Amino acid sequence: MTQDPPHLAPFPSVEQILEFIADSPGRVGKREIARAFNLDAEQKLQLKKVLKKLKDAGRLHANRKRFADPGALPPVTVIEITSTDIDGELLARPVVWESKQPPPVIYMAPVRRGQGALGIGDRALARMERIDDTDDGRPAYEGRVIRRLEHAPADVLGVYQIDPAGHGRLRATDRRVKSEFLVTDLGGLSPERGDLIRAEILPGKKLGLRLVKLREKLSRTGPKSISLIAIYDRSIPVEFSSDALNLAKTAGPAPLGHREDLRDMPIITIDGEDARDFDDAVFAEPDPDPKNPGGWHLIVAIADVSWYVRPDDALDFEAYKRGNSVYFPDRVVPMLPEELSNGWCSLKPNEERPTIAAHMWIDADGQLLRHTFGRALIKSAARTTYTQIQKARDGQPDDLTAPLLDAVIAPLYGAYEVLLAARAKRGVLELDLPERKIVLDSEGNIARVEERERFDSHKLIEEFMVLANVAAAETLERLKQPCMYRIHGEPSPEKIESLAEFLASVSIPFAKGQVIRASHFNQILSKVKDTPNSHMVSEVVLRSQAQAEYNPDNIGHFGLALRRYCHFTSPIRRYADLLVHRALVKGLKLGEGPLEDDHKNFTEMGEHLSVTERNAAGAERDAVDRFTALYLSEKIGAVMKGRINGVTRFGLFVTLNDTGADGLVPIRTLPDDYYIHDEHRHTLCGRENRLEFRLGDAVEVLIVDADPITGSTVFKIMEGGRTATRAPSSPGKHRDPNGGKQPFRKGGKPKGNSRAARRAKRQG
Repeated sequence: MTQDPPHLAPFPSVEQILEFIADSPGRVGKREIARAFNLDAEQKLQLKKVLKKLKDAGRLHANRKRFADPGALPPVTVIEITSTDIDGELLARPVVWESKQPPPVIYMAPVRRGQGALGIGDRALARMERIDDTDDGRPAYEGRVIRRLEHAPADVLGVYQIDPAGHGRLRATDRRVKSEFLVTDLGGLSPERGDLIRAEILPGKKLGLRLVKLREKLSRTGPKSISLIAIYDRSIPVEFSSDALNLAKTAGPAPLGHREDLRDMPIITIDGEDARDFDDAVFAEPDPDPKNPGGWHLIVAIADVSWYVRPDDALDFEAYKRGNSVYFPDRVVPMLPEELSNGWCSLKPNEERPTIAAHMWIDADGQLLRHTFGRALIKSAARTTYTQIQKARDGQPDDLTAPLLDAVIAPLYGAYEVLLAARAKRGVLELDLPERKIVLDSEGNIARVEERERFDSHKLIEEFMVLANVAAAETLERLKQPCMYRIHGEPSPEKIESLAEFLASVSIPFAKGQVIRASHFNQILSKVKDTPNSHMVSEVVLRSQAQAEYNPDNIGHFGLALRRYCHFTSPIRRYADLLVHRALVKGLKLGEGPLEDDHKNFTEMGEHLSVTERNAAGAERDAVDRFTALYLSEKIGAVMKGRINGVTRFGLFVTLNDTGADGLVPIRTLPDDYYIHDEHRHTLCGRENRLEFRLGDAVEVLIVDADPITGSTVFKIMEGGRTATRAPSSPGKHRDPNGGKQPFRKGGKPKGNSRAARRAKRQG
């Protein structure tokens, strides 16, 4: 009697193989897979073929015959901090990533005491723990720092100080750098306490501090050094080359030539009181065409920078490098030398200036019927301000605006009202958020911090400029010329999902499956207008939006509800606008200074200009933060009213009502409890006392600290918060007087493999 062969284990499915590899720590090989599924010799050959197919299909990554999920990370990984999310949480990516798939998302856990805070660009060896996948299917990890790696910048900007032992120290202006530097080499300088100095970081340490050699003394610290700190921290170019300066100095008036002569037209400029350059002038009149009843003829004349800055010359090189001008409360770092930005390219009153003029005709509904572009010579009839124009419109003209009221100002408002109606019908995203303004006295000291006033005159200019930008984009498309579009995509599905969850928490329905338009957000905002939730919902809607950028591939502008849009109206201060001018000159055959056929790659240029724009915005924001901190440093101990504008697992960000200043309320300063961070509802809630702090809540805070060197401000909640209507649903970080984290002593831990559950497991 023959014996039956031993029972063979079934061959695993592809899904089972992938699941085993994903669940195994680190990489696994064919031997471990075969042993796990009890495979015989014939099945091992089949396994080899399956693994090869998975590798060829990109579903596995192999290294020395060891296999891993291409989206997975080893348990210990070298990471680099890349950015923060909307809640201020640090995000990272692996330094080495060989897969063709996008790298996983890494959320960094707070560092332990003594490790030093991480900042963008820092590298560290970190332990990885897999948590929930992101909404787009990418793996997500939480990283915990094992040790920081040497990846410091080559130099550092700081304030020179002397310690009690007489050693020179340098305190960094970057708030992310928590420790001081020890000065071991003065570099031939004679520094004094309080000097702002750039230094070279040297290898090694002494007294536990990193070493530096002084390189350059910039200024004394004080109000006049605040913008300098932002300029040097962000590496914004300040000096122009001698060739560029020579070109600017030798520039002169442009001849009339074939230009349209608009010198007798009552074209005016409207800018802020603190404006430093005037690159746009406007005019409007009723359209005399009987076929267009109620329509308007508009002229937007823009400084002809392309006449003075030619492709690939020294001025062009400097302008492209900068990408844009940068504006600070006490100065401007211009994209072009002063001889152009405040001279031949500035539309000063009663002086002849070359422009590119857009003639536009709109109907009674504000629809753009037709438009033409051409080079022109103008003589601005008046340099006016938003305040002057608005007062004149409201019946309070001054000596300058009174003669202009009927013939110039009234038609401008007539055309504006038509454009405003068209804007409302189009469904433009209406997020009119306040902007801080630093008011300085004659000595450069801060007189006050206030919200910048916003009138209909501001909106008038905005609508005229938007119309001209649309007309320019349409013209370039018709001429088949390259166009540097200003694009703004619709919010990502992940942000829409997060927004919908938040709105549900405040009983506002939002259908996620619909085609999203800007008008949908306006409907949300209108539902909460004049309610306690108005500020909170506005903040969350703002954070759900994508970031605008420059790109030659048009996807439209979501926020403005426009199919095509570019920047044409500010070539003095934006290089993207200069590119549009050159393309118009070429396409319309307007003469000298056209876009060249072999011009630089527009895609690469768009990326560069988007980066310089974000860098400039960051520098401007940093300077305002430092000026505001200087102002508040004299008010430490005062109690002020504000609103919570950010909720993170490490604390709250509060914006003061009077000044618009932002500050951090560290979680350790909140009343003792286990504070749960609910990232979807934007809340911190105490597990025991049920005290909840929510985005948009009104609070009163004590000013604890304000550091003008770093721009950081620290508050403490004195009044505010509410009793939660429900128990907190996900664990977060506990405020422990000893600085550590305590375990959860009671039930209610979340289940599963969520990010919150992982944290709960580590803490309990």
